[in-house]
Amino acid sequence: MKKLFLIITIICFSVLTVTAQTKSIKNSPPLTEASPASVGVSAERLSLIDNMCQEAIDNSEVPGIVALVARRGKIIYHKAFGTSNATGKTLEKDAIFRIASQSKAITATAVMMLWEEGKFGLDDPISNYIPEFKNEQVLDSVLPDGSFKTSPANKSITIRHLLAHTSGIGYGVIDGDARFRKMYKDAGITDLFTTQPITIAESVKKLAKLPLHHHPGERFTYSEGLDVLGYFIEIISGMPFDEFLRQRIFNPLGMNDTWFYLPDSKHSRLVSVQTKKDNQWMNYPTTFYDTDYPIKGAKTFFSGGAGLSSTAKDYATFLQMYLNNGELNGTRILSRTTIDFMMKNQIGETLKGAGFYYGLAFAVIEEENAAKGGNFSEGTFQWGGYFNTQYHADPEEQLITILMKQTQAISGDKTAGKFRILVSQAIDD
Repeated sequence: MKKLFLIITIICFSVLTVTAQTKSIKNSPPLTEASPASVGVSAERLSLIDNMCQEAIDNSEVPGIVALVARRGKIIYHKAFGTSNATGKTLEKDAIFRIASQSKAITATAVMMLWEEGKFGLDDPISNYIPEFKNEQVLDSVLPDGSFKTSPANKSITIRHLLAHTSGIGYGVIDGDARFRKMYKDAGITDLFTTQPITIAESVKKLAKLPLHHHPGERFTYSEGLDVLGYFIEIISGMPFDEFLRQRIFNPLGMNDTWFYLPDSKHSRLVSVQTKKDNQWMNYPTTFYDTDYPIKGAKTFFSGGAGLSSTAKDYATFLQMYLNNGELNGTRILSRTTIDFMMKNQIGETLKGAGFYYGLAFAVIEEENAAKGGNFSEGTFQWGGYFNTQYHADPEEQLITILMKQTQAISGDKTAGKFRILVSQAIDD
């Protein structure tokens, strides 16, 4: 028995050795706090963020804000304003927020780590790994009885399509097409978050049976493709998705507050999702999802597209790794060459948005958008989350901005645009 245990231990160690993140020739320090002046930023100008955030609280635009600014690897602004729940609990800067679609960039990073190991090609059909996706169909029409007519897709969905939101897969309850909202609901697709005992494997296999919005590669349709890739990561790595992220990204980067489901010791730091009724803030009620999903329920659904919760500092750490071309604190997560092409236009000129395009993990700002002002430099990569969180990382200025809020069904919040302007105008070098 002891001999068998030793053999198993050696095998497990060998596997971990092969898949562990490597040490890097570079050794960029972890994010630490420093004075704004030390990285070419005016403290006086930066302090205008205080006024903006407090005014937003006083005017009931939002109940609470955590704002973070980092430049050249140094945190120069990290403050909390307002409350974390409807009972008036003071919001702290280490509060944990549901980051929803900010999960997508982390999932895409995990995919690219496995790609770097030669496990698959980006233009491989996903059906090679998840056979339920064979013989994809495109929606033609929906009949009165709820059934639908389809025609065969003219090409297979690839891993690149899933990363770049060009697969033709939709997004259920938040889909822009009512036909798909109904189809996904009728099929029992779990779109975003859940407290129910469901796995991504179960949901993805159901999703694979439904028709597509369009032929793969022909349009940009924001989708559940990153959930599909979460299951794909499990297949390729042989590990539960949450464990892969923990071992391969979160632990190496020191992102100890980023989880699908929070440990008991962190529950008290979770910010409540709030909405406004009769001009009073209240905790958002349960709708098609329970907002307490990170701390209750079955805790089995690891949504690669929307399931993670995190802090401003943890997410800044993740973005700093990208600004460092894939390395942080001596650990290499991705190669510089991989990040370089991930930031290139993956969807073509005809599919991109106004002033930005989509790479393999982020939306990337183009010159025309940067030239308008208030959007940072060309090449800035960005996204946000369903519960009102936003981030930007500007390689030219070596700048990270993160704004964390937790609201639903509100209007009048102008903090995101103002924050970008106030950070940019504070640069003083």
